[in-house]
Amino acid sequence: MKTIKPVEVLLYYDGIQVFEGRDPIGGHYIAALLDTVGEVDRYLATGAKPERLRQFRVGELSLRDLILDAPGGEWFFIDADAEYGESLTLIPQKGALAEQEDLLPGHFMMRDALFEEDLAPTHVYESNNTFLEFSLDPPETAYGHRIRADALGDILTQFQIVVKHAYHRATNRPYRKVSGYLSKFDIDAGYLLDVVVPAAPGSFRVILEAAVPLDGQDIPLSSGSDELARSLELVDEVFQSAKRPDIAHEILLRHKGHLAKSYIKLLGILAERNTSFNYSWSDPQMGGSHYGGVDALVAQELYETLSERFGVYLGKRARRVIEGAFVRMDIESDAWGLRSRRGIRKGKIRDDGPSLQRLVPGELYRFYCTDEVELDAIGRGKHTLYLDSIVPLSERAVARINDARNP
Repeated sequence: MKTIKPVEVLLYYDGIQVFEGRDPIGGHYIAALLDTVGEVDRYLATGAKPERLRQFRVGELSLRDLILDAPGGEWFFIDADAEYGESLTLIPQKGALAEQEDLLPGHFMMRDALFEEDLAPTHVYESNNTFLEFSLDPPETAYGHRIRADALGDILTQFQIVVKHAYHRATNRPYRKVSGYLSKFDIDAGYLLDVVVPAAPGSFRVILEAAVPLDGQDIPLSSGSDELARSLELVDEVFQSAKRPDIAHEILLRHKGHLAKSYIKLLGILAERNTSFNYSWSDPQMGGSHYGGVDALVAQELYETLSERFGVYLGKRARRVIEGAFVRMDIESDAWGLRSRRGIRKGKIRDDGPSLQRLVPGELYRFYCTDEVELDAIGRGKHTLYLDSIVPLSERAVARINDARNP
């Protein structure tokens, strides 16, 4: 007889309603409560593909569709007569499950229960501080409680930028240039929320609290700051576009500028990473929690719709060909300059890029470059030319290159 062990409770309400299990060779299963026979809970169970399980967990697939998508069409009963975590026997059933309408669950979606375990009110009470948590479900979570480090870094950083711009708008604090930087707030205060626990059980969750003030800081960030709460209320407002994609443009027009652009860039990162983003937050003055979020598919649709209208893009690459006289730059920092008819064009070299050592100042070259564009923290496009290859054009330049090749 086949057996499985429960590995994660996906829905609990007066008992375990839905759980995920694994067989001895690592196969994935989903089990949904049918009824109670005597004192034993009976479950309907089927095999499940890891990616389909992930889609169910993030609210993209209903429980019914997940069960009907069982590999090979096999289905089983489980009589849970053992303690949770111990092996359970799969009892094979005959016939097509699709014809057993009385056994099949309704079109329940996990998005309705993503934050059933609301940690915010309890944590707020214990710490007397503003508290926020968010969950992510990228494709790698289908194979364990994990997330790519660069994905987590991108999403966490960009969400902090959204909160920062919401703070500026909520408090009417202007952006001020200080010593060539964008804003004194960027230098002194940094971000408004500190990560306090890297992750929590269930969906991959990150937990944050209002940031601890820095010594000598002139922008108040005290515990339970109502300014931060007002900022997060603005974050709630921009996330309303995820609930109403049909009027998303009108919603964001009320927050146009840095806040809207940083939010749209976050949508682009979520779409690129194929992950949903769900959050809840609370502070000591609230009696409950606020919720927000966006599914991966909605994030992709919104990003494609809004990015062009608001002039936002995650970054793009284009080929550039520049001809002109080489200007000696700082070779140690891999910076270069080429005097073309449009003036001096400047760029950089990657670690695996071509060397500048044999180039002759004043001689003519053709530089083949990649123009990479990235969106900075306030929504402006930053261009960087990276040198890919070099073609000498003048006789002296050609001779110098040949000498280097034939020492």
